[in-house]
Amino acid sequence: MPMANDAREKTRELQIKLYRAAKRSESRRFHALYDKVHRKDFMQRGWEEVRRNRGAPGVDGVTIEEVERAGVEEFLDELAAELREGSYRPMPVRQRLIEKTGRPGEYRSLGIPAIRDRVVQAAAKAVLEPIFEADFLDCSWGFRPKRSAHGALEAVRQGIQKGQRWVVDADIARFFDTIRWDVVREALKERISDRRVLKLIQGWMKAGVLAEGGSLLHPEAGTPQGGVISPLIGNVVLHRLDRQWQERCWSLGTLIRYADDLVILCPTRAKAEASLAALIQILAELGLELGAAKTRLVDMRDGGEGFDFLGFHHRWVKSFTHKGQCFCARWPSRRAEQAARQKIRQHTDRRLRNLAAEDVVKRLNRFLVGWRNYFRHGNSTQVFHALDRFVEDRMARWLTGKHGHHGFGLGLAILSRNDRLGLVTLVGNVRYGAAHAAR
Repeated sequence: MPMANDAREKTRELQIKLYRAAKRSESRRFHALYDKVHRKDFMQRGWEEVRRNRGAPGVDGVTIEEVERAGVEEFLDELAAELREGSYRPMPVRQRLIEKTGRPGEYRSLGIPAIRDRVVQAAAKAVLEPIFEADFLDCSWGFRPKRSAHGALEAVRQGIQKGQRWVVDADIARFFDTIRWDVVREALKERISDRRVLKLIQGWMKAGVLAEGGSLLHPEAGTPQGGVISPLIGNVVLHRLDRQWQERCWSLGTLIRYADDLVILCPTRAKAEASLAALIQILAELGLELGAAKTRLVDMRDGGEGFDFLGFHHRWVKSFTHKGQCFCARWPSRRAEQAARQKIRQHTDRRLRNLAAEDVVKRLNRFLVGWRNYFRHGNSTQVFHALDRFVEDRMARWLTGKHGHHGFGLGLAILSRNDRLGLVTLVGNVRYGAAHAAR
């Protein structure tokens, strides 16, 4: 049930109206939004976003495919009726623990809402996002329309090139797990006065978490990391940080934030120290704190150690081509490279030897193309070469084992005879065949 062009245009028209109304008046609070959330076109838009992103089922076990088989239109009509009648109740989110890259034994909790809740969250996000977008500042780059991690990375590069080479490398401790509900409500109420919308969001935050062990938990703070609307809630709360920084601390340094990841670029050590103190104070006003073990001041001048941000390691280096000149270089961080190697190992695991080689290559190519597309925006050639060698070695060993041999000699011969089976390279052009199908 694809969304008709006229319905898509109607949602877009309303979003533009909401954005312009919010932009015209910084103090305006919107009171008639709930009926827009369960409007048919917004519900359909919410469904399309959820279907496009796929994802695992929630606590009810209902999958995308099951909804499609039973009938999408009936599913959306029933959900909209529950919202209109006030009988809609969000389900607890299903907890999934994911090991942190490069930190064995440390996990982050991902909350997976039921598909029905994801659809309503996506519809609500489509209604609310234009209102808050009118307020968000240029220092915020994460989970916003027409903004990206690469934009944040370019802002970092430009700031360091201009002389801001003292960096506050900050980590907000367990941000999504510790956001206070009263802080979220107050931040939302700056723009939203519709009580039903506020109650809807509060319901998602208080719905509970079904832990992996089967027990139902009821946290007293936080928003599930994995919910469709959670990034918007995070930006609404941290907009208060952005605003305070612009009003009180702009002369100390440049704040660059991607969701809860942030750095502050400063021209001197004294301003970096003052920036860190100011950041701690502003976050305390929001009920948040920095992770002391992961927050530090970095000297990016000659011989500085550099820092990691958004998967890249940033460092001030000498130019090989322009003698006497230096520049801010970035390449995949050690943690990002380790994560890539682990993913490659998973895609070439010996337990997958029952699969056709073309299928393994196709899966591996999907990962490699996505990884390359992100990390090519930097000085990544050396890391790319190393990973290309690693991929070839792993694939050769997999092929050799599939044919009942040891080592990797036979696998290398198979790859060379068959144009690498279409396996892509990170350095150079994409090879066709299975690689082309992975695009």
